[in-house]
Amino acid sequence: MTYTPRLVRTTFVLLTLCLCQAAYAADLPDFKHIVKKNSPAVVKIIVEHTVGSNGHDENMPQEIPEYLRRFFEYRGAPPTPHQRMGSGSGFIISRDGYIVTNDHVVAGADSVVVRMSDRREFDAEVVGTDPRSDLALLRIEASGLPVLALAATDKLEVGEWVLAIGSPFGLDYSVTAGIVSAKGRSLPTQRGENYVPFIQTDVAINPGNSGGPLFNLDGEVVGVNSQIFTRSGGSIGLSFAIPVSVVRNVVTQLREDGRVTRGWLGVTIQDVDKNLAESFGLDRPRGALVTQLADDGPAARAGLKSGDIIVTFDGKDIPTSSHLPHVVGLIAPDTEVEVEIVRERKRRTLEVRVGGLDADDSYSLSAHDADGDRGGRLGLVVEEVPAESLERYGISGGVVVREVVPGSPAGEAGIASGDIITLVGSTPVNSLQAYQRAVEGLRSGSSVPLRLIRRGSPLFIGLKLPQ
Repeated sequence: MTYTPRLVRTTFVLLTLCLCQAAYAADLPDFKHIVKKNSPAVVKIIVEHTVGSNGHDENMPQEIPEYLRRFFEYRGAPPTPHQRMGSGSGFIISRDGYIVTNDHVVAGADSVVVRMSDRREFDAEVVGTDPRSDLALLRIEASGLPVLALAATDKLEVGEWVLAIGSPFGLDYSVTAGIVSAKGRSLPTQRGENYVPFIQTDVAINPGNSGGPLFNLDGEVVGVNSQIFTRSGGSIGLSFAIPVSVVRNVVTQLREDGRVTRGWLGVTIQDVDKNLAESFGLDRPRGALVTQLADDGPAARAGLKSGDIIVTFDGKDIPTSSHLPHVVGLIAPDTEVEVEIVRERKRRTLEVRVGGLDADDSYSLSAHDADGDRGGRLGLVVEEVPAESLERYGISGGVVVREVVPGSPAGEAGIASGDIITLVGSTPVNSLQAYQRAVEGLRSGSSVPLRLIRRGSPLFIGLKLPQ
């Protein structure tokens, strides 16, 4: 046989393509062993809800916007005029029948049934729920059940392969896979609570997957699927799971006490932007800026002050304000931890004894107000706060902004009419005279933080004075 140059080249190209395909296939994960081993411990949760007179389920959560929905599926016509069936997913964590699912799957349910992969069904008891983390613990009367193992840590990397098993749209034990898109996503509830650093993935998650497990390639549960971002009602590649550290903490407490108590610091916080970072002497924006403290709360008792920036808590970096609740919430109440703060451009370390926030507790911090006259250097027209406003906000003084001069330092910083100034730099503003003295003492070209009350909520704004 004669080998022409063209034949040799063609053979070489084909051989190269085959080798490339083989190498590509070798790099792809094989999910078969994970599915075969773990599917028996994944269950379908079937619930029956009472429907209100308006035809809507009064027990379903309403705090999630339409585009960010908890994916819980209702299927079929209601068996009675006042009942509706729904379904979600869950998984077994102990051989004696403990099962993890989402709180919103079973919230307000009249009955809960667990269906196994072998079609056995059990009536389930709701041991406890935790709406703040959207987790629930169930129990069925059975023994020798297959179980799933929770990962020991949150050592999950962005780009890592993950796998979900659940019952999307009632299609039981469907398997989908994807990668971790991001970690530590903050999705505050309607009450402004933010205790879950969600795992974001591009795994195809749909109604009915709710409460099901998210696996790593070792077959360990690294999260519980909880929410999806969607405008169509189905998956668009944005799903969110509760990380295993939160799952382990909540499930342990529900199993032992039937309720959850999490760490509480007693502060209102905000992010630090570029201007604030400069005005507080930081090299870059980071940390959680304390705008207000609860009276006699853990932070106040430890000596924290409004204007402090928390940069580490219990040895963990706090890159943004949304990270602080994630860290504090996992700390057992009455635990003493170190908190590193920036105060007056200097680093300090304080000891804080973390407080406790029970499942039914709701803490809110009262706001302060202001009062005043005019500050030409900042471009603000200010005046005395009416007496009724002082009483309303429970403060003794300050200045209220009546006009912001366009193009002024205050205008560039975003200060608005109606804002109430209670602090200029580190100087409290208790009166019009105090405000005027504080403004007069500012250095040209310097950056200064102003503490405001805006629509009842405290915040800091960084303002830069011209040279």
